[in-house]
Amino acid sequence: MEIIIFDTQQELDIYAADLLISVVNEKPDAVLGLATGSTPIGIYDKIVEKFNEKKVSFKEATTFNLDEYVGIGPENDQSYAYYMNKHLFSHIDIPAAQTYLPNGMAANMEEESARYDAMIQAKPIDIQLLGLGHNGHIGFNEPDDNLTGGTHSVKLKEETRLANARFFASMEEVPGYAITMGVGSILKSNTIILAVRGADKAEIVKEALTGPITTSVPASLLQTHARVIVLLDREAGRLLG
Repeated sequence: MEIIIFDTQQELDIYAADLLISVVNEKPDAVLGLATGSTPIGIYDKIVEKFNEKKVSFKEATTFNLDEYVGIGPENDQSYAYYMNKHLFSHIDIPAAQTYLPNGMAANMEEESARYDAMIQAKPIDIQLLGLGHNGHIGFNEPDDNLTGGTHSVKLKEETRLANARFFASMEEVPGYAITMGVGSILKSNTIILAVRGADKAEIVKEALTGPITTSVPASLLQTHARVIVLLDREAGRLLG
């Protein structure tokens, strides 16, 4: 595990963007695993900047997103499909048919989960971008006695819904369920980038990266992966030696 601590958020964003871009430039048909939330926005902004400077093309690339809310369609401005189009897809040259997210409106979540897993198995992820939840979740894999390896629907913990409430008009509007790529699928990625910022994440960063490997902190399972690059701002990394 490689851990890099940056003085500024902008430095972190540039570094992460360059990592993703380098994979695509080396392998034009690369498969990228993408994340949502507040942390990746700056990273996607830097990718768009480099694309506008004609330093990368995504015409042959494929993307798989980690997760989507259940019960929210892609036209809803709080859906992750909407987020990805707003912050990345509509600004680069990737064909829409090569961008995939779990379908949160699927009638049968088990069938949708199997469909998504089959697609990822057919096109293994070269590099996966992750954020980190305050309770140690990655994707929407919440702390539990047991974790599901493949894509699955999950009931969101109250602390997760509270953390995401800032994006909604009210707490009542925050969905109670999501469909997420499983930890097993995440760990099959060739390379994983974990990007975390903010002093409020410092304790869970230390626990995930240096504590025991446990399903009660899903991100701790990243310690078992051969190639994880952890990118932290100074505040998020303040408790690491």
